[in-house]
Amino acid sequence: MGHMAELLSDADVTAALADLDGWERDGDSIVRTAELPSFPDAIAVVDRVAQDAEERDHHPDIDIRWRTLTFRLSTHSAGGLTAKDTELALQIDARIAAAQ
Repeated sequence: MGHMAELLSDADVTAALADLDGWERDGDSIVRTAELPSFPDAIAVVDRVAQDAEERDHHPDIDIRWRTLTFRLSTHSAGGLTAKDTELALQIDARIAAAQ
């Protein structure tokens, strides 16, 4: 049972969102939508985020609509938001910033 991720408190989530670019809380998830310069740029970001997620064994839901990407993070095994989500959100922010 040792490596179940610990849920963040509401205060922890609020504090983490202050450091994240464009993320909002949606129930037990955090969500960010970003528009990239082109469809290939958007797909490149998705590819990089997929690699980051695989390394962390923590996978976001990703919605692709032409140049617009929506990322949704939640730790399903823990039933809500954990540090895994906020850490991956920071990495997603870096990937988006590098592509814009």
